[in-house]
Amino acid sequence: MDSRTVALIRTTFKAVAAEEDGPERLAKAFYAILFANHPPVRDFFPAAMDLQRDRLVNAISYALDQLEDPDALIPFLAQLGRDHRKYGVRGEHYVAVTASLKSAVRQFAGTEMWTDEVDRAWDEGLALISRTMLDAAEQESSPAVWSGRVVENRSVLRNLSVIRLRLDQPMEYAAGQYMSVQIPSRPRMWRYLSPAVPSNPQGEMEFHVRGIMGGWVSPAIISQTQIGDEWLIGSPLGALGVARNATRKMLMVGCGTGIAPLRAQLLEMAQRRSNPKVHLFVGGHHPCDLYDLEILNALAVEHGWLTVTPVAESEENPWWFYRAPGEPEPHFPGLQPRLIGQIGKLVAESGPWTDHDIQIAGSPSMVQTTRFRLMSVGAQAENIRHDPLF
Repeated sequence: MDSRTVALIRTTFKAVAAEEDGPERLAKAFYAILFANHPPVRDFFPAAMDLQRDRLVNAISYALDQLEDPDALIPFLAQLGRDHRKYGVRGEHYVAVTASLKSAVRQFAGTEMWTDEVDRAWDEGLALISRTMLDAAEQESSPAVWSGRVVENRSVLRNLSVIRLRLDQPMEYAAGQYMSVQIPSRPRMWRYLSPAVPSNPQGEMEFHVRGIMGGWVSPAIISQTQIGDEWLIGSPLGALGVARNATRKMLMVGCGTGIAPLRAQLLEMAQRRSNPKVHLFVGGHHPCDLYDLEILNALAVEHGWLTVTPVAESEENPWWFYRAPGEPEPHFPGLQPRLIGQIGKLVAESGPWTDHDIQIAGSPSMVQTTRFRLMSVGAQAENIRHDPLF
C-alpha cells in the first residue's frame, strides 16, 4: 500500500476520531449500520456492547498506525483472523463488517472530505485487512476454540483469584501471549486473559483474575467459578516473548495481574541453559497486590540472571485486604516492597535502560505512563514492547 493511500485513510479516521466523543459515536454508528443491514450478525455479539465498542476503535487505531509496517501489521491481523474463528465468521461476514465500517466513517467525515480518492483508499485498506484475516483463518489447522475444565479456583485476595484449568487438548502458545476466554455464566462475553504459565503437553493453564468493580465478567469469575466449570478459550494473540538466542539485557515492568505474561516468560526461560540478564519490576497500589512475589523471589534466588524489585504506591494495605472477623489474616512471605511510589517514575529513575529490551504489562494507563517515562530518559520506542489489546 503506497504512502498516499495510507495518508488518506489516516487523515480521514483521525478527523472523525478527533471530534468530541468521536470514537464512541463512530463505533455506535458502525454497529447500528451493521445490525440494521445484516441482522443475523447481531448474534455474534454480547447484549452489553460498551466494551465491544472500545475494542473496535482500539483495534482500528492500531491497524491504521501499522499500515506502513507490514512486518507488524500482517502478524497482528493474522492472529485476529485465527481468533475470530471462534465466532464462526465466514467471508460474507467480513464483507458486511468492512462495508459497514466504511459507511460509518463516511457518515462522519462529510462530503467535502470524502472524495473519490478517499473512497478508493478505504476500499484498498479494508480489503487488505479483511483478506489477511480471512486467509489466516482459512489456512489455520488448529482448533477454532479450546475447551478447558476448571480444576482450581484459589482466592488470593478478596478481589483476586488464581484459576487453573486443564484443556481438552494442549494449546501451543508463546509464553507472554494472551487469549480470549468465555465463562459459562457470561455467554458471548469474551475477555482477554494472559496465562501465567508456559504452554505444556498436559494442557494445564493458569490465569490470574482481578475482579473489576462494575465489570460484567471478572466479578463473575471471582465469585461464581466452580470446579468442573467448562471455559471456552480462543486462539493465542500477542507478540511478547524472549527469543532463545536473545543476548540484549531485558527490563520487564508488570503491575497487578499484568505480571502474568511476564511470569510465564520467566518460567519458560528458567528451563533454558542460558539467558540474558533480566530486571523485573513488579508493582501494585498496595503491598498485598504483590501477591506472586514469593514465587518471583524464588526464581531470582535460583537463577542469577534474574533480579526482582517489588514496588508499591502505598506502604499500607487497604482495610478490605483483611478477611472477615475471626478469619486469619492472609500471609505472604516476603511481601514487602523495596521501593515506594509510582512504578513508571521509579523504574525510569533506576536506569539507564538505553541498552535494554523492554516489556511492559498492566493497565492501559500504566503501560502508557511507564512507556513515556522510559522514553523521556532515553529508552528507544522500538525497544519497548507491549500488546495492543492487553
